[in-house]
Amino acid sequence: MALAAAAPRVALADEDETESGRAALSQVIFGSMEAGPTKTFLSVGMKRALGGGLAGSGFRLFLKAGGSQEQTRRQPPRGTIYKAESQALIGYEWRLGDSFLALYAGSDFQSEQRLEPFGTSFAEARYGARLQADLWSTPMPGMMLQASAYASTLNGRLWGRAAPGWQMPLGFYAGPEFEAYRERGYRKLRLGLHLTGLRLLGLEWRLSGGWQRTGARRSEAYATLGLHWLR
Repeated sequence: MALAAAAPRVALADEDETESGRAALSQVIFGSMEAGPTKTFLSVGMKRALGGGLAGSGFRLFLKAGGSQEQTRRQPPRGTIYKAESQALIGYEWRLGDSFLALYAGSDFQSEQRLEPFGTSFAEARYGARLQADLWSTPMPGMMLQASAYASTLNGRLWGRAAPGWQMPLGFYAGPEFEAYRERGYRKLRLGLHLTGLRLLGLEWRLSGGWQRTGARRSEAYATLGLHWLR
């Protein structure tokens, strides 16, 4: 459910690219994987500047697709739920230095197939509208704040994440993360730690993990891996 890579950071390498005669960077491709004891979620997406590059303010196209597999129950007999989702959003991004704020609106889609023990199954598809906001800010040298939130008409969904961080000697940021999610009949709260801005193989990575509480379940561990590629 979570949009783990909703607001990948875009370094202002665009200006250097332009000055050296090469085309300005105009697209970010991102992906994420979330894992817990009863659920796995994978997603991939892109953010593209509609005219110009990502270094300046302007309109953006945001596309994302993902899928998950989770258990219907903690105790046997366990069923399985397979979900697929996608979003297609248009928005505007304001940039000031190394900070940005983006607001989007568009479509939200989810399909669900529930396989219960003893061969019974159930399938459903739902459509809705989504409003989304992403923030990356550097309020002071050596500190960043990343925050994202969305509201969707699919089951009255609300989601938000905030993650301040402080720069480490190797260049990446480390700090706490807070995440909350709600839809009709379901709640999720997370508290963890994140490492953001790890650079490896030409990509920028984010690692996070901690503890979550979902509905009536007892607390359990979670882990998230995110990446993005500027091009």
